[in-house]
Amino acid sequence: MREAEELLLAIRRGDQEALEDLRAHYPSTKADAAAPTTVTLADAQLILARSYEAPSWDRLVECCHLIDAICRDDVNAVRSLVETNPKLLTEDALVRKSNWGPPLSYAANLGRDAIIEALYEMGARDLEHAMARAVLQSQIGTAVKLHGFMGATAPAQDALAGPAYTLSVSGTELVFRLGGKAIDGSGRRIAPVDIVLETDSRSPAAKHAILQMYADHSSEAAPSRLRSRHSARVPGDHFLVLIAIGCEDDALSIGRPSAVAILSGVGGETADVTSIGIHTEDVPVLVL
Repeated sequence: MREAEELLLAIRRGDQEALEDLRAHYPSTKADAAAPTTVTLADAQLILARSYEAPSWDRLVECCHLIDAICRDDVNAVRSLVETNPKLLTEDALVRKSNWGPPLSYAANLGRDAIIEALYEMGARDLEHAMARAVLQSQIGTAVKLHGFMGATAPAQDALAGPAYTLSVSGTELVFRLGGKAIDGSGRRIAPVDIVLETDSRSPAAKHAILQMYADHSSEAAPSRLRSRHSARVPGDHFLVLIAIGCEDDALSIGRPSAVAILSGVGGETADVTSIGIHTEDVPVLVL
């Protein structure tokens, strides 16, 4: 309510940003004719709601109550809101489209297991998205619970992407434990190495651990395509990630630019393999 009141005052005093909100979100049949001094509190509430992509003020208030209840882990409040408006089960909790998803997925981000159970009993079925969010947020117990609700099916092919972005070691471990793959049935790498290397999350140790897991599970899946692995640790917390490009075991060598491409070095620029002047016995490398 306070935000709507502040918006109303800003419109009435002719604040340029507030007037732009008026023109953008007030009903088009009234916006041109509306004088700042004639705008009411109800008008300001509608403008504010539409700025958050809610169709009405009441829907925005309902959204705020729902998010607050989930954050407080108030199962009874969440249940009451959904019983009053069953559409909440499938609509985004934030009203506008968001990665956090409907209420069950939103609760999974925060590890609110009791709320998840209640919403599931009430018919919520955004389980795959909820599990992906739980893994991304390192909510491991929650992810395991959701996996059970899903019938313990194998993780989706892109299940490693979320924990790769957040550098969640525990999330990555769980995906592999539940049957996730680093290489598909045809031998194609699906482990998201690029996401691990390019994410804006910062943790060299977590990057090393996740890349090592990719290597471990890649060699288990396709040993004929990979050379023996070494530690990913390089002095100064740098590491090299080498990808075989259509080569057999005996062709994979750091001295063979045609066989190997260097994707990245943490803390340094991407380098061409021929310009490094090193051999595999000199610098440990992680081969994926």
